[in-house]
Amino acid sequence: MPDPVSHSEDSLFQQMLTVAFKEAQQGLAEGGIPIGAALFTQQGQLLSSGHNRRVQDGDPSIHGETDAFRRAGRQVSYRNLVMVTTLAPCWYCSGLIRQFRIGTLVVGESRNFQGGVAWLRENGIRVIDLDSQECVDLLSGYIAAHPEIWNEDIGELPPA
Repeated sequence: MPDPVSHSEDSLFQQMLTVAFKEAQQGLAEGGIPIGAALFTQQGQLLSSGHNRRVQDGDPSIHGETDAFRRAGRQVSYRNLVMVTTLAPCWYCSGLIRQFRIGTLVVGESRNFQGGVAWLRENGIRVIDLDSQECVDLLSGYIAAHPEIWNEDIGELPPA
């Protein structure tokens, strides 16, 4: 069940998503998977942003969320922070969000991939799915053009 969002929160979350979306576009321009993320305070102060760089760097651990998380540096607590990502986080990134108890997760979309959204909600993380058509279109176009890279990214074997 989706978490309720006030009009002012929705506006703030949309602004935050713009930062993550620009990161996703940058990743695509670099020849990578277009997934972006950013870490904010609850008031909307940007701490860091990043994008999936698995292809560019040849490092399977550099997902959008992990890139943004690493760039934020050490924090005393993550409970009052907001992770914004253009796509529902995979299990790897969901584990990071749960491990550090990031208080709120804002997802651009979860149609192309559900990831660990339900599990995060069950574990007390506030999850807001903005269902952005712009995010859906960006990733679905990439998946159609590069299914083998997408399957690798989500840990699936290519169709036989």
